Amino acid sequence: MKKNRRLDRILALAAVVAMLCVPALAAGPGSDTDPLVTLSYLQETFLNSIMEKVDQRIDERNNQIAQKLTGTSGEGADTFCVVTLASGQTLTGGIGCEVMLRVGSAVCTAPSAPGLIDETSAATLNSGGALVQNHLYMMTIEGRGVKATAATTKLLVRGSYTIA
Repeated sequence: MKKNRRLDRILALAAVVAMLCVPALAAGPGSDTDPLVTLSYLQETFLNSIMEKVDQRIDERNNQIAQKLTGTSGEGADTFCVVTLASGQTLTGGIGCEVMLRVGSAVCTAPSAPGLIDETSAATLNSGGALVQNHLYMMTIEGRGVKATAATTKLLVRGSYTIA
């Protein structure tokens, strides 16, 4: 009887071990329950994906810096940014660019009429006409701009522009 009990215990223990080990062996390496990361995966797949993301971020940042250096607005279409011009500098806006004179003085520059649209008074401003402080102006045709006539002129600008 003792031998049968001992054999029963050994068989029961073997059954418990088998029940615990079989699912682990069935999962296999590299599954969701047993992830396996190899050096080749890190070097060929993971590193490449990380480097692509880094390159995209660098390109985005370089574009932002280039826009600021060339004078092109890097802000979104709904955001005004402050632009400071020295006397004689000209800000030329793209179609839809809006400017508001805040400090100093400036005149409209345009090769033909109309120069700028004064959105505040619903009038037009032709080339050589002085901008009124706190009036919002829009460039509706290419080649329109604002030339600073004071030592320091500050404008609020929304849209794309260049400074010469």
